[in-house]
Amino acid sequence: MLRSISQRMHKVRRSYDLLPTSSAHDRHDYRPWWARFHSKRILRVAVFALLCFFVLRVFVGLDTLHEYTTDKDRKPPLYEKYHQWELQLPQHNPDLPYPEGRNGEYIWMANHVHGSGWGNAMQEHLLNAHLAYTARRALVFDNYTWANDGSNYSAFNGHLIPSRIPLAALIRGPAAGGPFPPGDPAPRAVVKEYFDQVCPPSERHVLRSDEVTDPWEQYSHAGNVLNTWVEKLKHLPRCLEINEDSPQIFSIWIFGSKRVLGIWPSLKTSPILTEFRWSKLIEDAFIANRHLFSPISWLSWLESLFRTPRAYPYDVIPGLLVLHVRRGDFEGHCLHFAKWSSEWNGFNQFPELPDQFVPPPSVEGGEATEEGKRIYLRHCFPSIAQMVERVQEIRSTPAGRGLKYIYIMTNGKRPFVDELKEMLYKTGGWEKIASSRDMKLDWEQQYVAQSVDMLIGQRAQVLIGNGFSSLTSNIVMLRMARDIPPDTNRFW
Repeated sequence: MLRSISQRMHKVRRSYDLLPTSSAHDRHDYRPWWARFHSKRILRVAVFALLCFFVLRVFVGLDTLHEYTTDKDRKPPLYEKYHQWELQLPQHNPDLPYPEGRNGEYIWMANHVHGSGWGNAMQEHLLNAHLAYTARRALVFDNYTWANDGSNYSAFNGHLIPSRIPLAALIRGPAAGGPFPPGDPAPRAVVKEYFDQVCPPSERHVLRSDEVTDPWEQYSHAGNVLNTWVEKLKHLPRCLEINEDSPQIFSIWIFGSKRVLGIWPSLKTSPILTEFRWSKLIEDAFIANRHLFSPISWLSWLESLFRTPRAYPYDVIPGLLVLHVRRGDFEGHCLHFAKWSSEWNGFNQFPELPDQFVPPPSVEGGEATEEGKRIYLRHCFPSIAQMVERVQEIRSTPAGRGLKYIYIMTNGKRPFVDELKEMLYKTGGWEKIASSRDMKLDWEQQYVAQSVDMLIGQRAQVLIGNGFSSLTSNIVMLRMARDIPPDTNRFW
């Protein structure tokens, strides 16, 4: 249920008049200008104002002093201004010289995933963008798409959600049309509308992805897929469209196994990751809620008086433990994983990580044993007692020293989250425990809240994630790209 907060600040104005002096000499004050303000009354007012301001910053946060709606009939945002911003990117100019403009080379993955969660869509998009960059073609990017039927809204779990969200509302950087580093001649990514202008349908070469690589090939890792496509693209026309009905180039079978790690040596150093940044909408939400999961010191408060707080660069927040706790219908997914002896998501299987999952054997016919189900549920859908035990275990490791704050990324209902918080507090030593349910988000931020959670997880001192989740694996990937120590990435 959408949460709301309504707070208003009222300005209080007072005027202070200097009394006339009793002599002509006194009517001229020869003190320095700054000394004339050193009256006890003004000092008291100034100190009181500073104290009030400090209280607001620490206990409320000026960034949260907004009026949030609780109108259940209000439709989700459509993020029009973000798409307008995308349309106005400077690379959308046909007169630009090669490798951009009307003579540039483009690749439009019309078969990109839709109807999946943002974690799945994001991992595919980043690899597609890396492929385009490596092949020196301009990526044609699309919205994050839930429904591609032309509708503005879709139903999900009994609620309306946007059918499409522009990438600019979620991420920044070369993968979303941002510039490459100085000196890099790669063509910048463009929106589909511009692609339609410089590559009308009559000039496009349409190709099925399975004509190049076999998505079912179990021995082909993502690095091989990348290299095969880069070589193929050298010999194809400048306007290329991947057939909408063909399989994704980087399939779920790749993302769901260690095979995805074959692309890591080139992906880690690619501007797609090194220049990756979350959108301003996401960073603003992080800043507005930072008091929930990080310390507010006198020094940081004083700094905020003179400059706007920033979420970037994404440095580790000392003392922060982030937990990824999936609830809702995820239990059914976990049992499905058990049935098929599924592995953890590929980017959760870096060999340097301390936790490795070995699927227990299934019985004849693809059915999980009762013991197998228990093993999967412990790692995929742990109970509160199991989570508290795991937190205590990791807290005692060298990487867990100094942990003081917990942030719980979760879709769990508030009673469940409150019980988990209570049990964690009982273990002692925690200064703050907050969750996704405590976040104060504006109307646009509420529909991209997963990305806000991902940014918080990216900056954790220690992350305990769900190995079967693409949301966790994206966080782990971004942390590994920044060389955050592998032993700080843990799993249930």
